[in-house]
Amino acid sequence: MRSRSNSGVRLDYYQRIVHRLIMAHQEPVTGLFPASKNNSHAWIRDNVYCILAVWGLSMAYKKIADQDEDRAKCYELEQSCVKLMRGLLMAMMNQKDKVERFKMTQNPLDSLHAKYSSKNGQPVVGDGEWGHLQIDAVSLYLLILAQMTASGLQIVFSLDEVSFIQNLVFYIESAYCIPDYGIWERGDKTNHGEPELNASSIGMAKAALEAMNELDLFGARGGPASVIHVLADEAHKCQAVLQSMLPRESNSKELDSGLLCVIGFPAFAADDPQLIRNTKDAILSRLQGKYGCKRFLRDGYRTPKEDPTRLYYERWELRMFENIECEWPLFFCYLILFHSFQNDKLSVKEYADRLEKIMVRSEDGTLLIPESYAVPIDLVPNEYQHPGSQPREVVGRCPFLWGQSLFILGRLLQEGFLAVGELDPLNRRLGAQKKPDVVVQVVIIAEDNEIRDKLTEHDLHVQTIAEVAPIEVQPARVLSHLYTYLGRNRKLGLTGRKSRDVGILSTSKLYSLKDRIFAFTPQNIDYEEYYTTRDPDLLASNFTTNLAFLTNNWRHMLGRPTITLMATHYMLDQDKIPLAMIQTMRKLKSGYINGTRVMLSNLKDFLNTSAITDLSFLGSTEDGYPDRLHPDVQAYLDEHLLRSFSHRGMMKLHGGHLRPRQLRRRMSCKGAIKKTRSINVDSDNLGMEGPTPLIERRLSSVVPPPWLQSNKANNISVFDTTPEEGPPNLVIDPLIRENIYPIDPHHNRSAIERRKVEELIAMLRETENLEEQGDILQYLVDTQGLDFNTAGLGLKNKDSGMLEEGRVVTVRDLLKGLYEKACQQKLWGLVRHTAGMLGKRVEDLAKAVTDLLVRQKQVTVGMPPNNEYTITAPLPELELRQLIHDTYGDDESTAMLTQELMVYLAMFIRTEPQLFHEMLRLRVGLIIQVMAKELSRTLNCDGEAASEHLLNLSPFEMKNLLYHILSGKEFAVSSVARGNLSIVSCKSSRVSKKSQIGLGEQEGDDAIIATIDDRQGQWLRRRRLDGALNRVPRDFYSRVWSVLEKCQGLAIEGRILQQSLTQEMTPGELKFALEVETALNQIPQPEYRQLVVEALMVLTLMTEHNMVPSLGGIIYVEHLVHKANQLFLEDQRKVQGDAMLCCAKSKEGKDQQAASGMLLCGGAAYICQHLYDSAPSGSYGTMTYMARAVALVLDCVPKHGEMECVIS
Repeated sequence: MRSRSNSGVRLDYYQRIVHRLIMAHQEPVTGLFPASKNNSHAWIRDNVYCILAVWGLSMAYKKIADQDEDRAKCYELEQSCVKLMRGLLMAMMNQKDKVERFKMTQNPLDSLHAKYSSKNGQPVVGDGEWGHLQIDAVSLYLLILAQMTASGLQIVFSLDEVSFIQNLVFYIESAYCIPDYGIWERGDKTNHGEPELNASSIGMAKAALEAMNELDLFGARGGPASVIHVLADEAHKCQAVLQSMLPRESNSKELDSGLLCVIGFPAFAADDPQLIRNTKDAILSRLQGKYGCKRFLRDGYRTPKEDPTRLYYERWELRMFENIECEWPLFFCYLILFHSFQNDKLSVKEYADRLEKIMVRSEDGTLLIPESYAVPIDLVPNEYQHPGSQPREVVGRCPFLWGQSLFILGRLLQEGFLAVGELDPLNRRLGAQKKPDVVVQVVIIAEDNEIRDKLTEHDLHVQTIAEVAPIEVQPARVLSHLYTYLGRNRKLGLTGRKSRDVGILSTSKLYSLKDRIFAFTPQNIDYEEYYTTRDPDLLASNFTTNLAFLTNNWRHMLGRPTITLMATHYMLDQDKIPLAMIQTMRKLKSGYINGTRVMLSNLKDFLNTSAITDLSFLGSTEDGYPDRLHPDVQAYLDEHLLRSFSHRGMMKLHGGHLRPRQLRRRMSCKGAIKKTRSINVDSDNLGMEGPTPLIERRLSSVVPPPWLQSNKANNISVFDTTPEEGPPNLVIDPLIRENIYPIDPHHNRSAIERRKVEELIAMLRETENLEEQGDILQYLVDTQGLDFNTAGLGLKNKDSGMLEEGRVVTVRDLLKGLYEKACQQKLWGLVRHTAGMLGKRVEDLAKAVTDLLVRQKQVTVGMPPNNEYTITAPLPELELRQLIHDTYGDDESTAMLTQELMVYLAMFIRTEPQLFHEMLRLRVGLIIQVMAKELSRTLNCDGEAASEHLLNLSPFEMKNLLYHILSGKEFAVSSVARGNLSIVSCKSSRVSKKSQIGLGEQEGDDAIIATIDDRQGQWLRRRRLDGALNRVPRDFYSRVWSVLEKCQGLAIEGRILQQSLTQEMTPGELKFALEVETALNQIPQPEYRQLVVEALMVLTLMTEHNMVPSLGGIIYVEHLVHKANQLFLEDQRKVQGDAMLCCAKSKEGKDQQAASGMLLCGGAAYICQHLYDSAPSGSYGTMTYMARAVALVLDCVPKHGEMECVIS
């Protein structure tokens, strides 16, 4: 036999180690690894990590296989990998019913098991006896399956297995919004079995989805049927949520060393090099020790203080584990791999040396990786005092195969037997590298020749649907339906994809199906459902947002994105193409739009450069005809090709010939819609009713609609019909007066009632004014209900009822007609109200709320302080709608507006997440009130007019106003034709940069006066905006934690934050931030809330500078604010300041209250308006008064003697 080269000898050494430490434990029947000699359970995650060393070694042998025995060893190692991966596949396929159920329910009890018996692959514990839902484990399996397949291993044998794996992709595709138990199987760190959203699971799922996309599971021997398909948008959602979470792991774990597998090998899920660095540095600075890294802060597992008799921890005992958490050498193995992939040899050597010091030598001299190191019980007190000083002892398994396997991989890389590319054949490691700019291709298609000619007038040459043939253009919903056929398998009882969502990344590809090519229009401009698509400005603005989104997120795809847009009759405004559309199309022609590179051309010109996906899965493979379309698909396509883009007929509300000849009297329901409004602007305590509400607010008209019957008792107001202003000789029917009591919906409609309804319907036919029609219909809905048949009423000759083509006409039908007309005439207030009454829902409402929640923002709906409801978990569409309508009662307009704003907030958080920094809860009701308040200030009108203006803003202007309020930019309101308002940014040099609103059309001297006046309210406005948006200073919550540690509690508006919170939560934990937030949200007035935040900041400065060892008992934060107010008024009296006009007038401070219990100056919560309007800094600044108040109120601050006082 030839002598072996040195490398061969060294490899044989590793082969012996791998054989002895790893392969010797592999079960011969199933191929799985048991957890230890005494525990036959096989965990998916641990098994996949164990086999990585075997896979790595097989590839090292493949390179030097010059002798038969080497080839034999290589084959043996490869088959060991295949055996294990198939063993896990069989175990999961036995639970195929769970996969099918989980796609629908996403219930933790329906999830695949996390561990199986290594003897027979059967379940070992019940569904509810273990935290089985671990998306990261299934994702890791899919990721490594993809990498192994790409490296040439054949793991999947049949098309049934391919279908199952396609369904596993559906199983993990919603990982971004499914709370699970995570990599440590614990969920919340108190281990009470509460799942939470984990960054490590989301990152692993993102990696698996990208790795699986367009992968042929039969390798080089496969065909179209063995390819896995992933919708790019699903991976992108995981990417966006991961980006917003890192370096946080979950609500209860502010950091976790498990994230090392997400930012480095094997997932490489983060694309932003800075984020990768920040996450790694955070882990090293806070979790690294001499013996490895801690899993997370206050991890009690296997520490000497843990009570081994119970699984869970009491909340108060978590503090005991601080500084004595176990350290895991496993993470040094991850760090070696991380730095090997970065090609950072120095760091690799540093961690290799560290690891060598802490490994355990077996009798035969082999280096073993132990599971973890704990502090011995007698050394715990010393470790508490000097963290990291005491020697530790091994606890848990040794060798720990997960760590041992990664250690061997690291060694193979260090010694040059493997190149990093061989461990990552799919090149995931290159994700964070800079890519060239994406060019977005845009195609505009006209519905017919008429539209095409209209566009040609503006020098825009496009094709019609007929001219693009043979390419077929369809709306996104057709694509979403086709994708439901993906992964169907009758034998296994699998039904394919359940989610109906197809995002912009999916519709920006072209699709081939046999010899046909399809293009799809984006989902968010499918016109079926919702009124915002009627606003051309908003469509244009959303379109440019989509372009920017594609530029930033088009990754891992061959070819360029292609957006296909339809120009339809539906878009026309008074038979003309809207200006916004024309301007956008002109920009597209120029090649650049808002910094995005675009190309505008015809579809056929883009065929060679576009990304094209093959819809081969639509063949009838199961029936043995893979080349023929599935019969259902064929039928669906044939039916759909004809009617996708036909436009619907409009309902006519009234025909002229039905008008009655003479009307004896006129009566009016004027203001019926207005009475339902609940936006409250006038009371200066924003969000708080004065003791005597001046206007009938929050009271509904007559009868609540049927879905509000539960609120009936306390929510009925008097409906008064008022005579319409007109010639004095109008006779007002005395009978009308009798209708001033609330109507019980069940009483018999008397003759009088019927006469009244007849008159109203006669009026409805007569009037051309849509607002009047709206009021009449509102009244009819309130008194008679939506399904009341109006046929035969209001006409002299009874035979011709109000029939349309011979059918019954309900109030609902009349409302639909009114809605259509209001949309055409752009009367947005009426559109919102009728849309609400008809129960229309905003496109993608549930998706919008989920987008906000998964980025760790909670959402509240309803008007504070009484009717607020917080949404903390994703809800289905119908429940959300019901919830919003319940919180607003009859106020349909505001309920609709709330839905609309939630969609805009979700748009902004997707495109400009920086607007939401330091905001934890988005209180939509409060935002609406502040929007109205801002309008009332800018337009100088009262609250009612302002809320009227607000509800009449077009969707685009609404989105614009919301943007200005979120970003704190100044804006002016300029009035446009038809009474519509337009919001424009101010960039005037004379106006201060902070935040201020200038009025649109002022000239010369007036303008200067307005600016001065405005500057006066500037700080008040800032505090109001920040308070309404729940904005806090940076690191606010962790600083409050340090205050709480030094006192017994903080009382805010009757809610006490106990010191015990610091025992159970760490400073950076999201759960702690939410506790503080909940207390602050008890304060209804936003500006007062901001002063309380400022008072808390002064307290944090005291703790940070260690001025006193303890702050004493419970601190009442409002006392500090009121004390500061008293000091402010005393100073104002001394200097004769502005507050002399109101609060500083009298010494007693009693007689300056107005009758309503408000302050004369309108200051909220009995704090002078002028204090709200003081800058924080300066000798008369709020912080100065707060600091003085703290010194006076707190007993712990010495009253005499000198203290060191340095201004930092």
